[in-house]
Amino acid sequence: MMTSRNSLTAQIFHLLQPYWQIVLGGSLLGLVGGASVAGLLALVNRGLYAEQHDAATLLGAFAGLCLLILIGSVGADVSANYVGQRIIGALRKSLAAKILLAPIDQLEIYRTHRLIPVLTHDVDTISDFAFFFSSFFVSLVIAIGCLVYLAILSWPLCLITGLVIILGSIAHAYARTRGVQGFNAARDSEDQLQKHYRAIAEGAKELRLNRSRRQRVYVDQLQRTVDRISEIQIKSINLFVTARALGTILFFVVIGVALALRPFLWPDSPASVSSGFVLVLLYMRGPVDQVIGILPALGRAQVAIRRIAELSEQFSTPEQGLLATSAAAAEISGRIESIELRGVSYGFQRVSGSESFVLGPIDLCIRRGDIVFIVGENGSGKTTLIKLLLGLYTPQSGTVLRDGVPVIVETRDDYRQLFTTIFSDYYLFEDLPENSRSVPDMAERYLERLELAHKVSVENGVFTTTDLSTGQRKRLALMNAWIEDRPVLVFDEWAADQDPAFRHIFYTELLPDLKRLGKTIIVISHDDRYFAMADHLVRLRHGKVVTDQVNDDGVIQPSLKPSRASP
Repeated sequence: MMTSRNSLTAQIFHLLQPYWQIVLGGSLLGLVGGASVAGLLALVNRGLYAEQHDAATLLGAFAGLCLLILIGSVGADVSANYVGQRIIGALRKSLAAKILLAPIDQLEIYRTHRLIPVLTHDVDTISDFAFFFSSFFVSLVIAIGCLVYLAILSWPLCLITGLVIILGSIAHAYARTRGVQGFNAARDSEDQLQKHYRAIAEGAKELRLNRSRRQRVYVDQLQRTVDRISEIQIKSINLFVTARALGTILFFVVIGVALALRPFLWPDSPASVSSGFVLVLLYMRGPVDQVIGILPALGRAQVAIRRIAELSEQFSTPEQGLLATSAAAAEISGRIESIELRGVSYGFQRVSGSESFVLGPIDLCIRRGDIVFIVGENGSGKTTLIKLLLGLYTPQSGTVLRDGVPVIVETRDDYRQLFTTIFSDYYLFEDLPENSRSVPDMAERYLERLELAHKVSVENGVFTTTDLSTGQRKRLALMNAWIEDRPVLVFDEWAADQDPAFRHIFYTELLPDLKRLGKTIIVISHDDRYFAMADHLVRLRHGKVVTDQVNDDGVIQPSLKPSRASP
């Protein structure tokens, strides 16, 4: 099995494949530009000792080399920028697809505060390095070309220069190893920083009301994390800076030593050798510094690649066909007779210090047109049961059936299209469902009843605003669910954020209206005063289903015996 890094490297090569001609052309242009710089230095050194009659020839060669440098550098930069940005775009699309295709339980484990930095910070880090890569490549070619010219001038001087570069490379290798370790540590802390940012943004009201917590979050958590990241980055960058300064000094030391020892070691060498040597080294310092200066960005890019590889590995078991655009995939069946769970169970990994939670085995049958309430204490498994019914979780044992036919991998996404759901942690999209550019008349009536018509309207298939209170946003989500016109509607504690009047409308008017339209309705609820509105009430206790019967007076008769809920 390939490691995550190898897997990502293979993916990058796969992304490069459509642009191999541009990559090859840019590389050749970079080679031409770098070699032309080395040739120009040799020409300048020759011109210092040329005769007057050689001036025209030298001037023509000078102009030609300058043109080659311009074409090579610009061509390499343009091709690298084009391919780099295309690759980054493809990488962003690929990561988005991995998230869309990842099983829901894997997404829930990875957590948002770890996911968002990968999609933003890490991809941007690679994008920054991609922008500088052409300069890095051209500078590297120039440095190699200068070494070749030094070898032509004097191989002993070239050996000395090579030895200095090796010493500088050793120092940089050490700095790079330690620096990358620091960048890794800083990147780990940035996940925590993202978590703290979410805490101060989403918990602003709570922090305003609790002075000690506010100080603890800001001083002990956020400030400490920021300071730790800053200190690690300073130490890591300082290693690179020190190594870079050492390399620069070594260049001047080589020049001084070569000039001092020339009368003793190379007394017969012409002056052009010494001047060429000094000229090349002084110019070479710039490209070498540029190569060295990009190394910290390379180190950060390595860390970013590792993080992206970890995310890719985390979501390495995607659901197939979720992004299919075929007509068959787009169809939604408007009719369903029954949904059934047979011996379904689902367990979570054990958390340290607590017992593992297992829901089931559950036998449950829901018929078309039923209003089913799912009730129980917090932590009893209500939301897990809903996710199993919706096909978001795959049962670890047992079977989910639609109209008596088992839901399998190939049909699971089609099965999900039966449902419109408002979760307790729902996300409200601003645009209406596809092919729904207006609000149906009955939904318009409920916009009035739920006191949203004066706040929200639909223009060009988009809600004019979603900047509403929590209760109002849930009411707007309810309208969105109505407009989708799916056969099964699922409400996860929808009424929890509503005042009594709107709660009464929801249970006594809206649910019966939906039932008259032939909809199947599943509600997670704690409102026991409205339990009589349910055709069936399913109670969960410690992950087990207990079916309670509702008599004509709305009085709940408890039953502790697990059974199948059927009409």
